[in-house]
Amino acid sequence: MSNGKKAVRKKGGLNKAGIAYLFLAPYLVLFAVFIVIPVLLAVILSFTDFDSINFPNFIGLENYITLFTSDSVFMQYVLPNTIKFSLIVGPAGYFLSFFLAWVLAQIPHLPRTIFALILYSPSMTSGITMTVIWKVLFNGDQTGYLNSVLINLGWIQEPIQWLQSTEYLMPVMIVVSLWSSMGVGFLAMLAGILNINTDLYEAGYIDGISNRFQEIIYITIPSMKPQMLFGAVMAVVNTFQSGAIGVQLSGANPTPQYAGQMMLNHIEDYGFLRYEMGYAAAISVVLLLLIWFSPRVIFRLLGEKD
Repeated sequence: MSNGKKAVRKKGGLNKAGIAYLFLAPYLVLFAVFIVIPVLLAVILSFTDFDSINFPNFIGLENYITLFTSDSVFMQYVLPNTIKFSLIVGPAGYFLSFFLAWVLAQIPHLPRTIFALILYSPSMTSGITMTVIWKVLFNGDQTGYLNSVLINLGWIQEPIQWLQSTEYLMPVMIVVSLWSSMGVGFLAMLAGILNINTDLYEAGYIDGISNRFQEIIYITIPSMKPQMLFGAVMAVVNTFQSGAIGVQLSGANPTPQYAGQMMLNHIEDYGFLRYEMGYAAAISVVLLLLIWFSPRVIFRLLGEKD
């Protein structure tokens, strides 16, 4: 009798597992089709010479050797620009997200919701729409808003070519990216702060906390580590995936003297302009490795030690 009950339970467990996998099936299929298979194909193509028309010709590590030894544009401009952009926009956007989330958590519900939507809306707006707005602001003639203001104030005598200058293009890209960086990481941090038990703050002040800074360091941040970790990963990964912003602002690929050239632009240049798909695949694999490696560094820094 007991064996019969066990068999029924086992059968019921299998049915539940089958139903669970049935619900997961659409996601698993889409994940395989749009993530796993393209990544595997990119890795395979990175070892070939492929012009998108003729059958790929296997050449081993030649694309990677060329990338790191002969591609001066990649080593002198693309890779440094990508790392510099990511190291500035990632951490700066991360701390800005936390700061704004903390500020919004201090105000009443209705204005908090309105301001949260305002801050989050740039991340939902298409890049082209945002670029049009910023191109008007940084227009290189005297009709550009920023040039017009600076000329009227007497700070400059002639218009500055903000989007065509090798000196100013990268700073403009960083400013635009920070403005649109309040995405899901920002919302996660806001939710984490709002869900902290208020009794912890009362207990903290009883134990000796005397100001808001100590409150943030000893209560707020330790209480929302999962949200902080998620926000950090999203901030760094999103910056590595950025690239279109420089081309959209300057209107050229490559950007003027490669001042704003990123890895995604380099992939687009070789893959869709020169049709060197194998070489573009090798660049994409390097980018994938950078995106894979950076969250592991973050987990080391912010993850639980135990």
